Amino acid sequence: MKILSNLIIPRVNLNSSESINNALVLAKDYDIDSFILFSSDEVKFEKVSPFSIENLKLFQKELNKILKNFFLYIDAEKGLGHRCKDGFLYKDDLISNNPDYIKKIFNKINSELKKYNIFCNLAPVVDFNINNQDILKGRVLGNDIDSIISNCSLFLDSCLKNKIVPCLKHFPGHGALNGDTHVQLSKSQDDIDLLMSLHIKQFKIFFKKSPLIMVNHGWYTNFDSLELPASLSKNIITKLLKIKLNYKGLVVADSIRMNALSENYEEKLIVQSFFEAGGDLLLDPYNPIECLLVLSSIYENDKTTFDDKIKKILKFKDIYRYE
Repeated sequence: MKILSNLIIPRVNLNSSESINNALVLAKDYDIDSFILFSSDEVKFEKVSPFSIENLKLFQKELNKILKNFFLYIDAEKGLGHRCKDGFLYKDDLISNNPDYIKKIFNKINSELKKYNIFCNLAPVVDFNINNQDILKGRVLGNDIDSIISNCSLFLDSCLKNKIVPCLKHFPGHGALNGDTHVQLSKSQDDIDLLMSLHIKQFKIFFKKSPLIMVNHGWYTNFDSLELPASLSKNIITKLLKIKLNYKGLVVADSIRMNALSENYEEKLIVQSFFEAGGDLLLDPYNPIECLLVLSSIYENDKTTFDDKIKKILKFKDIYRYE
């Protein structure tokens, strides 16, 4: 079962000694080497009770006693300060017509992550906020496709320069939805051509620059006529992203604690459906150990597929852990 630990990225709340201890147990007993850093157990994007650098360093010190290598992920679209009280936080919109200025901001964000040995910035947000959603305000990279593409290129260059792994999100475009998936299952009735031209185009342009793509939990009715989040949709993850668009990187789910999933599906079903749909990395499960038990069960029925996923993830870790 330990090899299957590569398929999940649990949460660690660095303001909670219990959460830190639980994460250390996962590392010691289950060989889990990847964690996403949070400052609370609340499932929302807004800044909540940021953790201290001291707590981050303490967690890293204890992990070092258990693991030779570990991989820390964080949502730091506008800076480490979104989760850490001692970190930089850019307070304006991530939209600028001055490339030199915005490049400095992006470098400040990503260089600080590197300074504190954080492996992956779960950014940039390349959604086109055409529906003016509150959840995307201040997070998107432009008010039109061209500016999103331009600023995304600068962000990815900054990640490369600072040796931080980026993650394009939220495929196939949270901006096409009619609400916030943190709160509820939202949907898009846009036709496929519209989705491709306004919401998917910018992802496709940067496939080769991003080893990770995050899939959201919205329901896209023109891909799935029956209610089904993108993160559980084979039509979106496998048929669209991996086959039609030929994406070769890893597909990670947005946090599976978000209400769009957790209020509508049991975690066991989420785990099974995400991987059956073609997903690779499961982010932020409530119960990582139970998830591993589910994975052990479904692994026996499809060893070849899961062995291929694990090889791909191990190769990803080998490439980027030395950056």
